[in-house]
Amino acid sequence: MPNPRNAKLADQIKVILASTLERRVKDPRLGFVTVTDVRLTGDNREATVFYTVMGDESARAGTAAALASATGMLRTAVGSQLQLRHTPTLTFVLDATPEAARSIEDLLAKAQARDAEAAAEAVGKSFAGDADPYRKPRTGDDHE
Repeated sequence: MPNPRNAKLADQIKVILASTLERRVKDPRLGFVTVTDVRLTGDNREATVFYTVMGDESARAGTAAALASATGMLRTAVGSQLQLRHTPTLTFVLDATPEAARSIEDLLAKAQARDAEAAAEAVGKSFAGDADPYRKPRTGDDHE
């Protein structure tokens, strides 16, 4: 659990990076990028910036190159707006959350299809034993 100061600082860095990417970075390789999360080390010296990109693999590669070339300018923007003693170094990492969510959705769809197949096979079939295999409590009529 990060301490509250680091969490607040990470949120501020996220906002600064998003606005700077939108307004100041004019690299044509930069695709439709979204900063999803920023994680700081305990000493606030290094920041890992997670991002997603809309598009195919070439758009992701172009965006990664554009972010790598703009890292110095982005770090300068973070340092000037936050006025910290030490501005954290920025490392950009492509966020794997959308791919993981897509694979989970695919697995859920397969499970749902198998459930539907099992339900279709069960139509018209009966249980191997009694319909109700559980013992019934005695009623007043059973004592005779």
